[in-house]
Parts: sequence; structure tokens; C-alpha cells
Amino acid sequence: MRFLVSDPKRYTIRVTRQAKKDIEALSPKLKKKLYAILTETIAQDPYQGKKLMGDLLGSYSYRLTFQDRLVYSIDEKTNPVYLERARTHYGQ
Repeated sequence: MRFLVSDPKRYTIRVTRQAKKDIEALSPKLKKKLYAILTETIAQDPYQGKKLMGDLLGSYSYRLTFQDRLVYSIDEKTNPVYLERARTHYGQ
């Protein structure tokens, strides 16, 4: 699954293999919500997410549900956003 945004003011979203596995496990309702978040929020301003610390320093987090988070990083030079995870953050 690849999300590409053509507007030059927006960021291109690229999905890692792990995130693709996470997305496949989501319900259709959450997949729709994920797409909306990626295209309407993160592609326009990825810095709206929460900066992460520790092992995930340099990445950002954005809430998908109460339990699930999106984890992504931004390539400052070429501007793609890499979606790293799209699944649970708290427990399993």
C-alpha cells in the first residue's frame, strides 16, 4: 500500500514493510481513518505529531485510536514521510 500525494506543498507518504503489515491487520474502518489522517494531516504538516524520545528519537507519533499510534519519521532533505508503524503502542 503506497500513499502518494501530488501537491508540491504536501509531503509524500511512504510505508515501510512493518507498517504495511500493521495496516493489513487493521479493520476497514481504521484503514479509512488512517488514510484520512495521512492525507489530510500528516501529508500537510507532519510536525503536528508528538516528538518521540529514547529509542524512537527522531520519529513522531500520531494517535489513530486510544490504543493505536502511527509512528513515522521525516526525511528533512527530500521531504518524504516514512510511516514506520500503524499499530498498538500500549499492550497487545
